[in-house]
Amino acid sequence: MALLNFRKREKPDTPPVNGQIEALLRGYSIEVMPRTAEKVEDFRALLPQGTRVYIAHIEGTPIEDMVATASRIAAEGYPVMPHFPARIIRDRATLADWIARYQGEAGVDQALVLAGGVTTPHGDYDSAMQLLASGEFDRAGFKRLHVAGHPEGNRDIDPDGSMTNVSAALKWKQEFSERTDAEMAIATQFAFDAKPIIAWADALREAGITLPIHIGIAGPAKLQTLIKFAIACGVGPSLKVLQRRAMDVTKLLLPYEPTDVLAELAAHKAANPDFNITNVHFFPLGGIKANATWAIDHGGASTRPANPA
Repeated sequence: MALLNFRKREKPDTPPVNGQIEALLRGYSIEVMPRTAEKVEDFRALLPQGTRVYIAHIEGTPIEDMVATASRIAAEGYPVMPHFPARIIRDRATLADWIARYQGEAGVDQALVLAGGVTTPHGDYDSAMQLLASGEFDRAGFKRLHVAGHPEGNRDIDPDGSMTNVSAALKWKQEFSERTDAEMAIATQFAFDAKPIIAWADALREAGITLPIHIGIAGPAKLQTLIKFAIACGVGPSLKVLQRRAMDVTKLLLPYEPTDVLAELAAHKAANPDFNITNVHFFPLGGIKANATWAIDHGGASTRPANPA
């Protein structure tokens, strides 16, 4: 198989790599689902070595498919972080079984623990806090646990549009991080405007929440695709960025790229080294290949992948 060159591309028709964006993209992660992973012949042709790959667990996906996807991606040399959505896990025995399967079949030792987008819980759990408090991840020796963050709020948790419950949950998770051996971080929903993201991150730090933030960013995609996903996922005021773009006929048919939002976040981080956004987490809504190619073109890879066996 011919592999992509993971050095910076030198193309006469493309602008030079923005060094600040390149710095922010170091250690980026990306999210897949079993059905999207099936379309990728070999992740080593797309992603730099060491890229963390999250596997989203959508309601109705059998755990066998999740574990098989994790096993396949791990075998290609990538650290895998499956979702553990509380509201589709029936009980503690199910949680322990999932953890054991992931560990035994795919060597998994990290997880994104979240409530999940299901309205009615399938069993005993309805929050990430309950899963963490069970102690099952610590008993299994998980080395890394990520939790969800919502820079523009979450109406499933705070229907009134406030961030009261979301903020209280993050304070609990901050306290939990101080008594678990696992490294913890916040992985967020995607947004399209840097200013509210920066304000939210600063507010967390002022509230004593010091967990590193892996900021969710939507990868390149058709504008109509992004608007559809943004509405479905409850993206807040930054949706206006897409709506303004949709009204500009010169941009309507062009694919959206996350260059502007990342440039502003990267510039802020360069000017404020203690800024608590440490990593980028991509949602490849326009396809994994398109997202990976964009990342490469913007300096998001500095090493060549291992040759596939």
